[in-house]
Amino acid sequence: MLLENLDKQGLTFITNVLGATSDSGIWAYRGDLVLIQGSFREGSTTDRKPPELLLRQTAILASSDKFIFLNGLFDELQHIPVFIEKYKEFLTADTLTLFYVENIESAMQIELEGVTFRLLPYKEGMVWNETMETLYIEKADLKGQSAEDKVVTVYEGAKSYKFKGESLSFADALNKTIVVKKEAAVGPI
Repeated sequence: MLLENLDKQGLTFITNVLGATSDSGIWAYRGDLVLIQGSFREGSTTDRKPPELLLRQTAILASSDKFIFLNGLFDELQHIPVFIEKYKEFLTADTLTLFYVENIESAMQIELEGVTFRLLPYKEGMVWNETMETLYIEKADLKGQSAEDKVVTVYEGAKSYKFKGESLSFADALNKTIVVKKEAAVGPI
């Protein structure tokens, strides 16, 4: 299975869910997906440093060899080609995407390598909760489902979601990025 193989290759990070759904042959994953792996620690061929770049807070559905649904958070729009380069063999024109991006101000849709990327601006909060709110999925809709089947429910909601974003070329989309100002976290004194 694709998601199991990615996990064995060390391309999953901070895994919350990884398992089969009640739909035969379909697996679900929630966690971070590695875009750029960390380098090997000095003198090791197996022990890696933490990843250099992640697609954060992902929710993924996959068959044995292809991504069916991808949801998550890109820190920057320009990281999408890195994602495509790493995972293009698992993407198809039918792969449904709904990504949040920190450095865009408005919803947009781009096509790269034959895959349509539906992109939403991200301000704060958990991507899972933001996605459920965007798709009008209530917590009651998920009641009694396994963690894996909850990802299926979100995918079903994403299939019927009427996306309202401007269709742009990737170059034009890059010209619409914004500077994200992050506040320093303040803890107890």
